[in-house]
Amino acid sequence: MQHLKPKVLMFGWEFPPFNSGGLGVACYGLTRSLVNLGADIVFVLPKNTGVNSDFLNIKFADTIRCKLDKEIKFKEFNIFLYPYLTAMSYRERREKLKSLMQAENGQYANDLYGEVMRYAVLSRNIARYENYDLIHAHDWLAYPAGIEAKKISGKQLIAHVHATEFDRAGGQGVHEGVCQVEKEGLEQADKVITVSNLVKTTVTERYGIDPDKVEVIHNGIDEDYFCERNVQKKNRLDFIKKAGYKLVLFLGRITIQKGPDYFIQVAKKVLTYEPKVYFLIVGSGDMQEEIMRQAADLRISDKILFAGWLRGEELAQAYQAADLYVMPSVSEPFGLTPLEAMINNTPVIVSKQSGVSEVAKNILKVDFWDIDEMANKIFSVLAYDSLHECLRVNGRAEVKELGWLQPAKKCLNLYQRLIFNTV
Repeated sequence: MQHLKPKVLMFGWEFPPFNSGGLGVACYGLTRSLVNLGADIVFVLPKNTGVNSDFLNIKFADTIRCKLDKEIKFKEFNIFLYPYLTAMSYRERREKLKSLMQAENGQYANDLYGEVMRYAVLSRNIARYENYDLIHAHDWLAYPAGIEAKKISGKQLIAHVHATEFDRAGGQGVHEGVCQVEKEGLEQADKVITVSNLVKTTVTERYGIDPDKVEVIHNGIDEDYFCERNVQKKNRLDFIKKAGYKLVLFLGRITIQKGPDYFIQVAKKVLTYEPKVYFLIVGSGDMQEEIMRQAADLRISDKILFAGWLRGEELAQAYQAADLYVMPSVSEPFGLTPLEAMINNTPVIVSKQSGVSEVAKNILKVDFWDIDEMANKIFSVLAYDSLHECLRVNGRAEVKELGWLQPAKKCLNLYQRLIFNTV
């Protein structure tokens, strides 16, 4: 196949450091590796994350420097889209924000879908004037923008599925409007990338997409981004170990998808047999108050710590202080956090209903609903030093081989096959 350095018009809706979930982290790792391999990427974001001032002349750079001194260009619109918004949370956040600031022309769309369509319409100008070989859109909020770019340019479109509405709903009722946007994006795409076989099954069975149209490219982990930081600095959680307690970590959005209610139930069982354990919950979400009430009802509130969202140094310290990381997700398309924990020398337990369980071997796996088995595994890791050390050492060695280079190579190969019509 002829060698090519493709020019890619990429649509997403978050990017570090202004991200609230794994999608932005995945976009960071993938695009950085793609650029290092020679791809030329223009990344279009839906909202302006810059700062405006009426007394300073502030300018924002339109590039981000990556390894090998390569560049990714960014385009931003002043649009009110945030990761993991629902139709209801859009209205709530919109009303709060209206009293604090005004958006472009002082207006927002009337609902979440109007905002998504507004992003798509404004993306037309980028699509008209940028020079690119193909289009790559990440998740449902970006699919309409990708479709509009395809209409304008005639270029081929890749829909990259990091999660579906069925995943986010965690087995509860899905929002039909979101499903319809997802279905149209998947149907209009020339190729679909899913982050796991688990997601590919959802895409083919729930949305009726031809399996031959779907390619699985698992996520990786950026060791430079999630390196072992601050190991020489005093960890603010050291008081737990000094008091002779173990620490079990949950990290993620406190939503039904992530299984925080199962985490609380498991905590109760573990504490019945081993009271010298703290359970740390890092994150926030619409189930937070409910989880606090559950902990109170089970009379374990004194052993449950809520830290809110942590980033950078504080996040690294949480991983490194933990004796064990648990991800009890009901439906996890991939799950980057277990790999982050492994990089920080922390043993890991994940639900079998997760994409990361397809690639990581030196972790323990259990069905999210099997509270007894999950509690047994947690107790074993905490009680037996040899098991803890085996998971820690082998997990750390394994994760070093799970970087973004191989996923980026697979993605680049797909780009080339599409451009040369050899798919």
